[in-house]
Amino acid sequence: MSRIRSVATSVRDRRAFLAATGAVSLSAGIGLALRPDRGGSTVPAADQGQAVALSSRQAPAAPLMPYTRGTTLGSVAAPRGSSGFRRLGDGPAWQRVVRGDLAAPKAGRGERRTALAAFVQFTDLHIVDVQHPLRYEYLRAQTASAWRPQESLSVAGAVSLVERVNALRGAPVTGSPLHFVMTTGDNTDNNAKTELDWFLKTMSGGRITPNSGDPKGYEGVQNSGLKLYWQPDADVRDGDKQLGFPKIDGFLAAAVRELQSPGLNLPWYSTVGNHDSLPGGCYAPGDPFFAEYAVGGKKLMSLDETVGAAIWKNVKKGGDPKGTAFKEMLKSQARKMRSVTPDEGRAPFTAAEYLQAHLDPAHTGPGPIGHGYSQANLAAKTQYYTFRIADDLLGISLDSTDPGGHYEGSLGTAQLRWLERTLKTAEQNKEHVIVFSHHTSKTMRNLREDPNHPGERRHGGDEVLALLGSYSSTLAWVNGHSHKNNITPHPAPGNRSFWEISTASHIDFPQLARVIEVVDNHDGTISLFTTLIESAAPHRTDFADLTQTGLAALYRELSFNAPGSRSTLTGDPGDRNTELVLKKG
Repeated sequence: MSRIRSVATSVRDRRAFLAATGAVSLSAGIGLALRPDRGGSTVPAADQGQAVALSSRQAPAAPLMPYTRGTTLGSVAAPRGSSGFRRLGDGPAWQRVVRGDLAAPKAGRGERRTALAAFVQFTDLHIVDVQHPLRYEYLRAQTASAWRPQESLSVAGAVSLVERVNALRGAPVTGSPLHFVMTTGDNTDNNAKTELDWFLKTMSGGRITPNSGDPKGYEGVQNSGLKLYWQPDADVRDGDKQLGFPKIDGFLAAAVRELQSPGLNLPWYSTVGNHDSLPGGCYAPGDPFFAEYAVGGKKLMSLDETVGAAIWKNVKKGGDPKGTAFKEMLKSQARKMRSVTPDEGRAPFTAAEYLQAHLDPAHTGPGPIGHGYSQANLAAKTQYYTFRIADDLLGISLDSTDPGGHYEGSLGTAQLRWLERTLKTAEQNKEHVIVFSHHTSKTMRNLREDPNHPGERRHGGDEVLALLGSYSSTLAWVNGHSHKNNITPHPAPGNRSFWEISTASHIDFPQLARVIEVVDNHDGTISLFTTLIESAAPHRTDFADLTQTGLAALYRELSFNAPGSRSTLTGDPGDRNTELVLKKG
């Protein structure tokens, strides 16, 4: 589209600069007034000193581009050895792959291209309160995702990812400023207030003590003595140690120790995922039994394997959306539960509380206020919105979770019609659009009715694909959920094709985020460059290093060695560092 203007590094065009850095934002149709010197939200004067004190948030000077340092174009964590617990080190880089599935890449475009926008995608951080009573670690025998050896270090790992973004010297290909970070859901793991607080402080800056219950120390499955779980501080010959996992004295004390996040030096936006909305990521919210159990003093840590198999079968097929069978199982296992310290902070949060927490000035950080959400969302009880990426580039954040239950997603009719109106308006205004959601097109198959909107239809991924493909304004659909790198071309008649960009999680190895750059090639095509990044933690670990940085490095190495982890999550080369070419509509 000819009206898309360059987001150049020059600040002469103030309006374009502010738009590109997220300083002009539309949230649910409401314009947000932002502080221009930070490219973020207005912060009360009383809070500005605290925000600055947490970190200088000083981004390095922009480099000569392109560059590879700090990205997987430079080096990637890779294992040494071939068996047992494998240590990580510096591995070979992943090269960039040019994909012409939707449009032929034309010679000389590198000399013609102009940067339009550049941003970073986080997804599936799964900030975990590992001592939370509602967690179902005892299903580990049924699914590796029920409990992972690295989970107690999720906050340290996420903070290290923030540090990586802060250290990037602009966009890797164009050298354009990075304009914002979007996190595409499953920011928390178990819909717990503790996790939400840790997530918001990780992103905006603050001191975090990733501990709940007993303030004096850890009381969960990893000091239970049960061989089902890695017991890092104990001499117990648990199942993980039999696979080579180490004994690390002081591990659990370090895991729940206070750490500090500098907060992002970029504006950031938030998209909701099923683990943010639903207890366990799959059960309909609002059950008083689950709320009381979450804050209570009992925790189930082991379960007969046949009972576990039946529960997991129900979860997988979505046959227990209200958690009735899960609830009855917990009641039947009351005598096997262990005593833990009750904690009101572990209570589930409602959708309104999720919005309010994002709108809290204490969590504004670099802005914008609400991180995309607005008072209009609170009033309308919605969690979808638009925001301005650049003068002629609009961001759309969807809520693909289903309050009816199940870990897969869909959209209600009201949201789908809103999306259609938004796309139509963008096309009329000759704007391009990038859509963000948690679920992928293939994981939007749950059409269960939303109990808050009886009678309203739910719409799956196929309908969303058809809608996005009917407007030439659509450039990309960026999402997560699958924990796997996957980039899919979606051809449509005319110049209406777009790319679906799915990115791996930051809880399972390879623990990645993605930089996305949008450029005009000035030859009738647009290119989307995708570049994967790891956290700032070193690839090599030292079991004696229990500093914040050492724990972040260990977080990655434990995730690589986690029993049952999938080696396919990195995707193919064409799903990683890419140039994705599109015809310009």
